[in-house]
Amino acid sequence: MLWLLLLPLPLPALGAVEKTLGIAPHLVSKYVPSRSNTWTCLDGLKEIPWDYVNDDSCDCADGSDEPGTGACPNQSFYCQNEGHIGSFIPSSRVRDGLCEPNCCDGSDERPGVCNNVCQEVGQAYKTKAAEETKIRKTQGSKIRSTYITYAHKEKKRLEEVIETSAAQITTQEKEVARLRDIAERAESLSAAALEMKQQSPLYTSLITHSNALKSLQREHKKHLQREKELSNILDALRSGYNPNYQDMAVLEAVRGWEEIAGLPHINDVGKDSVSDEEAGVEEDTVPDVAQTKEEVEDEMWSAEELENDLDDLLNSDYISLLLEHDEYVQSPPEGSVLFDIASYLPDAIVPQYEEFKETILSLLVSFGIIKSEISSSTGTSLDTSRSRQVLTDAENELNKVKKEKENAENDLKEIFNIHGYGLEGEWKKLDGTCLRTENGDYTYEVCLFGEAKQIPNKGGSTFSLGKFASWDPSPDVKPGEEAYYQKQIYNRGARCWNGPERNVVLLLSCGTENTLNSVVELEKCEYQFTGTTPALCRPLDSFEGRNGKKSQAGKDEL
Repeated sequence: MLWLLLLPLPLPALGAVEKTLGIAPHLVSKYVPSRSNTWTCLDGLKEIPWDYVNDDSCDCADGSDEPGTGACPNQSFYCQNEGHIGSFIPSSRVRDGLCEPNCCDGSDERPGVCNNVCQEVGQAYKTKAAEETKIRKTQGSKIRSTYITYAHKEKKRLEEVIETSAAQITTQEKEVARLRDIAERAESLSAAALEMKQQSPLYTSLITHSNALKSLQREHKKHLQREKELSNILDALRSGYNPNYQDMAVLEAVRGWEEIAGLPHINDVGKDSVSDEEAGVEEDTVPDVAQTKEEVEDEMWSAEELENDLDDLLNSDYISLLLEHDEYVQSPPEGSVLFDIASYLPDAIVPQYEEFKETILSLLVSFGIIKSEISSSTGTSLDTSRSRQVLTDAENELNKVKKEKENAENDLKEIFNIHGYGLEGEWKKLDGTCLRTENGDYTYEVCLFGEAKQIPNKGGSTFSLGKFASWDPSPDVKPGEEAYYQKQIYNRGARCWNGPERNVVLLLSCGTENTLNSVVELEKCEYQFTGTTPALCRPLDSFEGRNGKKSQAGKDEL
């Protein structure tokens, strides 16, 4: 019966198809004949007469010559849908006698088969979309406000980090200077000189005390482990014994354990209802009696300090302490020059005095009256790796704190920067947030302010599509405006085979969730992502102008 509908149509209408029918808007400019009235297939492999385009016969290997007829397999037909939203349908559905819902203008069928209902469909869509937009902006703006709150909290945290780091740097710089002095003095000593100093009563006493503390620590840990095992045995006895058996020895042991551990009597709480916590059975813990904080005398260590700080004390660098002590006892009292004869002499005769002093000291040494200072150049070389390692660790810690401070300062500058995380800091919360969507054989991912990737679903190499470069670079958009934050640029990705570097343009709009909705490869290695985020959902009242009119930013998103 379909042929009866086509009878009134003139013959040219049955065969001719517009050359631009079914072509997507971004490709229309490529469908222009040459001066010789020929046209080159989009893959560049073949040149055909312009009349062959949309003539219902597939001439190009890539099918680009039949965008509006469906003659070439595995192609897409673009419906203009004027008054609504354009969309693609498979080319196999073109001229199949069925009206496609996605093609409200009926352009996929011959004239007269399908009515153009785009005005009605578009109006209904806009009404529904406006209602959804209002909901999104209302709910989304609430989420956006939490992002702004996070930015202010992050600002306060970073300020505290900067302040704390500055204080740590000052302290650590002094510590590094102290350790550097120790390391340099240790390296200037010979092994024999250091060995002589290590024979001092103070140093040997320190080593003896250190060994004694290590031994006590070892025995203390053994007793703690044994105490834990005994407590487990008594807990099992408490929960498993039969009170009707009238074994007074067992009953006395249970009552004694309950008193020491501070537990209720098992018969009062019931064996079936008692929990492990009530029974005193706690994994990796000792009974409450061992955990009870006891009063200690001034300057004595608590159990907690013994547990947490004793290892640091036992790992002290005693050689460094010895050198510091040696310097301390040899230096005169602060502000005193009583024994510093050179300070009383005129500057002109100080060199003669120093020479005379060296001569006297040499004579005293030669007669055995005093011991000589062992030259740093004699004897075997001293292994100073410990002092140098301590200094290196301290320097590394100082550099780490400086780096943390530098990073915090840089992050603080970006939080409320209109070129960074926005004037209100609404984008800081999303820094590093990764959005994903599947498209064919690939999963596409973009980590906001980070990197975009193409990940194969069936194994293979992951390609970088670019790293974040900027917000919308268009000169028509001013930083800080809503439109400025609706586009992100990711560039300098992995290079395509015989092609350019991969790049991504991410188009964002207001939504109640952070999502990645679609991926389109507009040109070779040029991708366009679309997504939604609450960060763009400004409160509705922020779109009203002073005269009650909608501002430019408040226009319908459609």
